Amino acid sequence: MARGSFRDQVLRVREDAIISSVNRLLAEKGFEQMTVDEVAADVGIAKASLYKHFTSKEALAAAAMVRVLEHTMEVLDQQAAREVSAVERLREVTRWALRVQLAGEMPILPSQNSTLRAELLGHKAYLELLMQVSDRLGEWIVQAQADGDLDRSLPPELVLYTLFARACDPVPGALKASGRHSDEQVIEWVLATCFSGIGVRPS
Repeated sequence: MARGSFRDQVLRVREDAIISSVNRLLAEKGFEQMTVDEVAADVGIAKASLYKHFTSKEALAAAAMVRVLEHTMEVLDQQAAREVSAVERLREVTRWALRVQLAGEMPILPSQNSTLRAELLGHKAYLELLMQVSDRLGEWIVQAQADGDLDRSLPPELVLYTLFARACDPVPGALKASGRHSDEQVIEWVLATCFSGIGVRPS
């Protein structure tokens, strides 16, 4: 029993290392450019050993997305415990997602890839977590609209997709790459355009 338990621990540690590598490579290169060979080399294991954990490149990407959604749920739970408005919770979750992206830790997946899409749609843990995240954010969006802090004429799902899009928005990376702005400046600007738009604000 003890030997099996130790083996399970070793496998979990290796799996965590694989997912961390995939997460970083997806953030750096994107799904299309990342290869299974790169992941195996980065972790320091044989390709055959990697396939014992994950059967395909798509499965690797799905595991990385599950990890991101797990972290997202932790952030949502933290925000739910705060005595703040719904729109402030949404703002803080978006701020966190932007920080993760600027730190090079947000996986970038293509929106048009049938094989990857099929993998994600068949991945139970991914779908369950995505639904939990969407439901929690959806509740806050509806509450923020009721509070008058978000435009009530907008469909809540449009607001939800807009917030999701900030996690893979190319604007923060482009501004950071210029070297003229700090991460916090970039984050605050993106938050401002996301929640207030780009129109002239009343003085």
